[in-house]
Amino acid sequence: MLEWLSENWVNILILAGVAALVALAVISMIRDKKAGKSSCGCNCANCALAGKCHSAAKTKKQKGNAV
Repeated sequence: MLEWLSENWVNILILAGVAALVALAVISMIRDKKAGKSSCGCNCANCALAGKCHSAAKTKKQKGNAV
């Protein structure tokens, strides 16, 4: 076991680094989603999914105006 670790320590280190970067990216995406930030950062008028992206916010505004 120690022999295998000594032969592959570089690969293990690189894999751990990549896994850490992926974890940080996922955490960042989750925080942005909870904060209501858009994932694309572009103009919604030119987006094919503009109606789906912000639909929750629109329905809350519509319910508030209907009362």
